[in-house]
Amino acid sequence: MHPVLYNILVLFAYGVAGSIMMAVALGILIKVWDWITPVDEWEELKKGNIAVAIVTAAVILSLAIVIAAAILPGS
Repeated sequence: MHPVLYNILVLFAYGVAGSIMMAVALGILIKVWDWITPVDEWEELKKGNIAVAIVTAAVILSLAIVIAAAILPGS
């Protein structure tokens, strides 16, 4: 197999694996965060509570940054 094609396939495999791991980890962490907080965030979001939306977005982004740093090769 040509080295460039091999590198492209490895890159694609890392992308797929990273996306799956990120989705699973974020799903689990969001459920845990929702469980440990006294507020029902999803109900508040449905009501249009902007403050809860900002906090939820900040939590999701911070968790995504930590997970991405953990699963990226060579980091």
